Amino acid sequence: MAIHKLDLGEFDEIDYHLIAIHTSLEDYRLAYFINQNLPINLGKNENEIQINIKEGETKFSRFYFYDVEKAISWNLIQNKNEVIQQKKNGQNLFSNINVEVSTKVYLLPEFKKVDYFLKIENIDEAMDVLKIQSILNTIESITTAYSVETNKIKSKNNLIF
Repeated sequence: MAIHKLDLGEFDEIDYHLIAIHTSLEDYRLAYFINQNLPINLGKNENEIQINIKEGETKFSRFYFYDVEKAISWNLIQNKNEVIQQKKNGQNLFSNINVEVSTKVYLLPEFKKVDYFLKIENIDEAMDVLKIQSILNTIESITTAYSVETNKIKSKNNLIF
């Protein structure tokens, strides 16, 4: 009888590059400027990234482009969002009033200062990630853009979509 082994290390491989983007732009404006400067056409994706935490549920916006010729997927993902909770006021004069409390939530909590991530999947060696970074840094409204080492990401599961 043959024994079959399954190497789980194969499923742990990371086949994407992640570029962190710091900017004050709204997601649609950032996607527009990236489309103007890179040979891609990011469009709003209906399937937003949903995260459930103890405070509640939130969705992060996502812009997506699939390059058919090169088989490369581009995702522009929001990193910061808010969860709004309804809480009843305690035992006081205004106890019948509901209070809304908002909590900041991050797609990747270890990168709280990052506004957006550009996730590039199935990238080949011919495409230069440093060149993409330098093009992103030329966009006037982007404060900075840099590569994130994927082995430093603790919440990698949030990037599976």
